[in-house]
Amino acid sequence: MKSLEAIASEALLLPKDQRFTLAHRILSSVEPEVESEVEGAWDAEIRERIARYDAGQTAGVPGREVFAELDKKLDEKSNREGFAKPVSPDCRVD
Repeated sequence: MKSLEAIASEALLLPKDQRFTLAHRILSSVEPEVESEVEGAWDAEIRERIARYDAGQTAGVPGREVFAELDKKLDEKSNREGFAKPVSPDCRVD
């Protein structure tokens, strides 16, 4: 059996699209089973939200605003609990 390091080195030589496919397969293999009822409820919620958005009943929020609000909340929580901020703003991909 190949070592983890050998497998990882070989995987990094794959084209980007194949690395994404491989990563998805590996992550899928360790994700817990989702109950069909839960999955069905999320599918219905997503369809409902899209329908409300398409009908103009709700407005989208720009990603920058969403991430800025999340960063603010994480900073507040980190300060209260004495933890360091987990991600540098320079690492964010918008």
